[in-house]
Amino acid sequence: MGIIDRTRPLKIIAFSLGILFWTAFSTVQAFAADISAFVGDYVGSATVVDGDGTETPRDMSVSIHENRQGFNVSWKTTTYKLDGRVKDQKFSIDFNPSDRSDVYSAAMKRNVFGHEVPLDPMQGEPFVWGRIEGDTLTVFSLFIGETGDYELQQFDRTLADGGLNLSFSRFRNGIKSRSVETFLKKK
Repeated sequence: MGIIDRTRPLKIIAFSLGILFWTAFSTVQAFAADISAFVGDYVGSATVVDGDGTETPRDMSVSIHENRQGFNVSWKTTTYKLDGRVKDQKFSIDFNPSDRSDVYSAAMKRNVFGHEVPLDPMQGEPFVWGRIEGDTLTVFSLFIGETGDYELQQFDRTLADGGLNLSFSRFRNGIKSRSVETFLKKK
């Protein structure tokens, strides 16, 4: 009769946790390589053209950085109104890898268990996601109105010599209502 190894279950658990950690670490390393080309701080200005042809000048900046779970995109726009008013808007969104290759879910709030989750578009909050396709990082924001109509915003940030080419479009119920194209210089 052999000796019973009572530590065997603990060894199996430790081995399994090691494999799990290594898999997660490898996934994060592979992910980090995807966003690394975009990491940095960028600034620029542009003229926003509305669907009715109205033009409004804006200063823009974006900061893209890796974080523990994935990456963060933070941006600011300063709009100069014709009547002299100045309007600043700031946004910051963390993105985490999803089950789909090169598609990232937004982690915009914490649920009751402390996990980061997207906002709820049926409650008037934007549903945000991102993707990396070639040399372009795209962030989408979907808003669902009270009556079921929708607005989709698309920010394409494409790598360019010395910075990023930004292409922004806003669609309301499938019709383009605003767009802007500009170059953001890397600081």
